[in-house]
Order: sequence, then C-alpha cells, then structure tokens
Amino acid sequence: MLRKVAVVVLPGVTPFEFGVACEIFGLDRSARGVGIPAFEFSICSPSPGLVPSSLGFSISVEEDLGVTETADLIIMPPFGDDAPGQEEVHRALRSAHQRGAWILSVCSGAFALAEAGLLNGRRATTHWLHSHRLAEQYPEVTVDENVLYVQDGHIITSAGTAAGIDACLHLVRTEIGATAATSIARSMVVPPHRAGGQAQYIDRPIPVGQCDTLEHVLVWMDAHLEEEHSVRALAARAHMSERTFARRFKAETGTTPAAWLTAQRVLRAQSLLEETDLSIEAIARETGFGQAVLLRHHFQRSLGTSPAAYRRTFRGVLEPA
Repeated sequence: MLRKVAVVVLPGVTPFEFGVACEIFGLDRSARGVGIPAFEFSICSPSPGLVPSSLGFSISVEEDLGVTETADLIIMPPFGDDAPGQEEVHRALRSAHQRGAWILSVCSGAFALAEAGLLNGRRATTHWLHSHRLAEQYPEVTVDENVLYVQDGHIITSAGTAAGIDACLHLVRTEIGATAATSIARSMVVPPHRAGGQAQYIDRPIPVGQCDTLEHVLVWMDAHLEEEHSVRALAARAHMSERTFARRFKAETGTTPAAWLTAQRVLRAQSLLEETDLSIEAIARETGFGQAVLLRHHFQRSLGTSPAAYRRTFRGVLEPA
C-alpha cells in the first residue's frame, strides 16, 4: 500500500513541479471516505536547510535522504544541472528501486533517474524541450516525447510541468483506485485523465526554407496545401525526373513528399483550430484532407488526440467530436 512518500529537493528545484507532489501527496484527504490514506509525506535533501529554488526563493528542508530508505514512493522534481549532492541522490534512488519502491520523476527530473542507471533498457519520457538531450546523453534509454507519462515497472517518468499531475494521479489510480484519483483531481480542479499526449503541445514546425535545391517547391507546396499534389507534378515543377525528385526530396527533408504534406497539413489544421471558428469539415477542406474523417485520422495519428479535443484544450471552445 502506498503510504510513505518522499520528495527529493536539490538546489535549483522548480516550484511548480515540486508543488505538484506536495498538492497530491502532502494534503490529508483521508476524511473523504474514498480510501485515500493520510500519506506520511516528507521533503528531503542531501543537505537539509534552506535549498534555493529556480526562482530565487528557498525551501526549508528538515529531512535528509535517510527518509528515502523506507519510502514507498520517491518523487524527483527538476533541479539545477550543477546542483551538489546528486551522487547521494543517485545512490538513494538505486537503493529504493532495489527494494521495490515506486520512483516517479517530473519533467527533467528524469535525468536523475537516467544518471542513476534506472532507465537503462526502459522506455521513458521528459519535457519535449529536453527529450533530445536525454536521448543523446543516455542512449540506452528509449525516450518517447509524445506521451504525458510512462510507467515501466515501478518507475514512472512524466513529461513537462503539468504532466506530473497526470503521472501522480495515474499512480494513485494504480495503487489506491480510480475513485481516489478522481477525488483528488476534483479537489485540484483538473481532469482525472487527459486525452492525448505531449505531442499536441510541441512547438515543432517543419522548416520549408532550409533545402538546397527544393526550397522553392516546398514553399509552393506549403502555400497550396489545399490542393492535390502528385509526385509527377511536383517533379515537373522542380524540373526533375520523378526518381530524382523523390531521391532529392528524401535527402533534403528526411521524409517523403506524402509524409511532408501530411505533417504540414496537420500543422495548418492546428493553427486553424486555435485561431478560427471554422468547422472541422471546413478545416479538412482548407488543409487538403478533404474530409473530416481523414483529418481526424491523421490528427490522432500525429498528435494522439482529436481535432475537437485539441480545440477545447487550446481555445476552450466546445466542438462536436
């Protein structure tokens, strides 16, 4: 049973992610009658005292890492890259993992788990801003930047910031039950479970002006997404044979013309969903998908959510699914 929770604080700790752990596990909600225990909640650090946060104020920490020795759950929020005491934290994390405790990282707190060797051979996630660095520094970790959180055994890694809420509620749901998780979510005025993944939040437009020989074709394609485009017609515009065009396109963009068009159309659909009141059908036509069913298919495949859910998230506008 999940009872004892310890949050590890290092210099440079980020307040929101730290606060997520405090809000979900630090408050006594046992009187609600839905099975939520009064967690034995501790905040610890290799060097107790005033620990500076990333925003200039300090957090008063009374406990050392000794409390992790009996914790059922250890939470690792983000911290400063040059924070002292990291080796001690890595040893504590490894020890806790060996005895079967849950370990949960929020955002870039995943780097502590990776450095401790706990993510080797596992799938994990972190904020999309840090996902490439995590993958490069720790090649034995399979980094998935398209999800809100990943559970692999008794290790949970979460994506950026608010995804820590999703991960913590998932753990409550797993260990205590859906009723308890829903009760906590309601008190925080957040959904018990969010649809989609982190992909819908990534600001990652595909460049159209960084190619040597096909830049003018890409710019034209981007300006005419609502039209049909065959490889034959595109090759003719580029004054190339179809085979040469396909080869150059792959070399300069890293993908095929069809995949490039689909990605650009999804990006355009995102903008229209955020900035206009056009219906899903109209957006499908404007972006070249033609029919709403095709837009929904490619949107779900690319972003892990539906156009209607995306619009509700980024505009707060109700739209039939």
